[in-house]
Amino acid sequence: MSSNRHFLPRVSVALPVYNGQQFLAEAIRSILAQTFTDFELIICDNASTDGTGVICREFAAADSRIRYYRNDTNIGAAPNFNRAFELARAEYFKWAAHDDICLPAFLKDCVAALDADPSVVLCTTETNWIDEHGRDIEKRDRVLNHIGSVRPEHRFRDLILQRHYCTDVFGLIRRSELQKTRLIGNYVNSDRVLLAELGVRGRFERVPRVHFLSRDHKSRSIRSLALRERSAWFNTAHRGRVILPYWRTLGEYLKVVFRVPLCTRTRVSCLALLFEWPLRNRRYLWADLKQACRHWYGHASPASPGNNRPAAIENARQP
Repeated sequence: MSSNRHFLPRVSVALPVYNGQQFLAEAIRSILAQTFTDFELIICDNASTDGTGVICREFAAADSRIRYYRNDTNIGAAPNFNRAFELARAEYFKWAAHDDICLPAFLKDCVAALDADPSVVLCTTETNWIDEHGRDIEKRDRVLNHIGSVRPEHRFRDLILQRHYCTDVFGLIRRSELQKTRLIGNYVNSDRVLLAELGVRGRFERVPRVHFLSRDHKSRSIRSLALRERSAWFNTAHRGRVILPYWRTLGEYLKVVFRVPLCTRTRVSCLALLFEWPLRNRRYLWADLKQACRHWYGHASPASPGNNRPAAIENARQP
């Protein structure tokens, strides 16, 4: 009996979206224009109230590679990102944002890199930033020099101690490795924690060509919501709760070190880095505690829901 594996695409691109009509069509077109064509595009609409659904249905009717799903209610950004992954079928997986652009060779170059080296768990390319009109912005990410190292603790150090824009989460990832993680958690900075875990599990590679355009615009969550208000944007069930985002991040990093199979020397090296992290971020940890006190004494407003893009990606100042 023949297996249906032969008919599965090699790449799954998952696009979670909520009220993304302003940039969505351009993002979808950029994916459909890839020179590597053996992919499926999964769109998870998080109960949008604008023209997102109409745009998605039109594209899905015109291209059989597109699978469109719509949630009955807004389930929050993190569950929607994870649902998109659960619907994926391919060997390689990529999340796509509704407002970013992948240039035509993105998938081709990333697939080639993953095919060439099984020790690479995630591949992306160099990134340029554009504004809401598609014009270039003078903005550069910090170079992470050790994410390709053969030593897990070196990769872990770069990913948790260097300040970066977290765009690697939109790279091409081995689905088998991503399945071993807890995906995008329902808390602020969870995409950074996910990258840290993937980095401990295997090497990252960055193709030295610009094939990815990240869009910066006024409706991004970083510009409309305060840090401690974004928890409800990750998960709507968190609205109004006391949130300690930096303490949560530290705890999740600690769980990564014990969850991933590591030799004793490597585990101890990673744990040592987690003594350095709170020293570097002590003012943020202290701010968490002060915010919680204000909330308990009735001086803080409840968290508000937001859009559908992981917040840590938006803010390079976060640890």
